Amino acid sequence: MYKTLTLRRPDDWHLHLRDGEMLQTVAPHSAAFGRAIIMPNLVPPVVTSEQARAYRERILAALPEGAALQPLMTLYLTETTDPADVVAAHRDGIIAAVKLYPAGATTNSASGVTDFDRVRPVFEAMAEAGVPLCVHGEVTDPEVDIFDREAVFIDRVLDPIRRATLGLRVVMEHITTAEGVDYVRDHAAGGAMGGTITTHHLVINRNAILAGGIRPHYYCLPVAKRERHRLALRTAATSGQGPFFLGTDSAPHPDRAKLQPCGCAGCFTAPNTVSILAQVFEQDGALDQLEAFTSLNGPAFYRLPPNEDRIRLSRHQTPVTFPQEIAAGDETVTVFDPGFPLFWHTEPA
Repeated sequence: MYKTLTLRRPDDWHLHLRDGEMLQTVAPHSAAFGRAIIMPNLVPPVVTSEQARAYRERILAALPEGAALQPLMTLYLTETTDPADVVAAHRDGIIAAVKLYPAGATTNSASGVTDFDRVRPVFEAMAEAGVPLCVHGEVTDPEVDIFDREAVFIDRVLDPIRRATLGLRVVMEHITTAEGVDYVRDHAAGGAMGGTITTHHLVINRNAILAGGIRPHYYCLPVAKRERHRLALRTAATSGQGPFFLGTDSAPHPDRAKLQPCGCAGCFTAPNTVSILAQVFEQDGALDQLEAFTSLNGPAFYRLPPNEDRIRLSRHQTPVTFPQEIAAGDETVTVFDPGFPLFWHTEPA
């Protein structure tokens, strides 16, 4: 039984920090990560290099003194995105990737793509310049069942894009299905594909949202799937295999917006995600693979060095407590509850 575990500082390769007062509230809860890929789906979205630069400055201003977090910015892909701006922004270190949202797929995605042929010049420029594409992998066709939208996206959208644009490096974000796991694993050779897996999708299946009553704080997009898919995600994450790495998709919403007849999608996992992951990997007898998932595989895909500094996890005899909610001005944001006690606590190395 492990009592302490020392890891290179983890990174978060998919993070929502929002803006304004919510940014001020939630940014400190990710401050201990080394780097984070920051999602651009603000209102209005971050679509130009100058907007990305300005958003990065707001994030840095919201972090506490001494924070480790280095925000890695992304541009929101639209059908009017300028390929030259994308290439220049990546060359100058302003952005680390471009984010593809199919229009209407998730929170603040109305400006996303409807006609993928119209963004083909952007994909071609990105492939030539080595700019990664991060994709929200769901179709929005109303005739496709919500639980099938990821698998259909692979067949209808992702695979055709990759076949038409050789050399384009793609991250399939927040994988939720066995099909997603298989696709990433089967196409990862040479660093062509990576896949992020969230903390909450390792913990919950669709029963957690619906069985015994509706639990809105477990509702997220992509929505949690059947148990067999959750187990496939657990196997991928705990395998230590290179194409799979942590992207929390921590997505805070005010409880007022979550607890509505048509509530927002997202799980806020930033405060307790490392403790949850340690518990999950311990449950699966894979603590020796935790560092690969949280700290090594992501930097390798993004062609960055792993963090040199370390964190230490200590296993307590009694459960570690986290707040059930945090205050954001006049609002509250509920922290994700994994449904089991957490015994691992993060300490300075």
